Amino acid sequence: MTVRVRRVYDPPEPDDGVRVLVDRLWPRGGVAKDAAHVDKWPKGLTPSTELRRWYHAGEGSYEEFAERYEAELADPEAAGLLDHVRELARRGDVTLLTASKSPAESHASVLLRLLDGS
Repeated sequence: MTVRVRRVYDPPEPDDGVRVLVDRLWPRGGVAKDAAHVDKWPKGLTPSTELRRWYHAGEGSYEEFAERYEAELADPEAAGLLDHVRELARRGDVTLLTASKSPAESHASVLLRLLDGS
């Protein structure tokens, strides 16, 4: 099992496995849905609009964002979706897709850490 994070703008690779878009909004920049090869899009797994806006406004550190996001992931819907992605990862490779310019300091890296710890 391998879980990794890639930008949705990168072309699909044969070892991507199940491609899971982890952004609430469809990526800007003309990425066509068929070209993105997204297998799953669990919008309930993404940070809330309020948290996303707070973080992108530069009002807090990545560490504080990660803590707040993990707290949101305790919500039953989000926890169930995270468990579903965990199950996908137990069966094979999973690629978390994000439009973030800095995936290492995004919600995708929080998810990756939580999934790697499974």
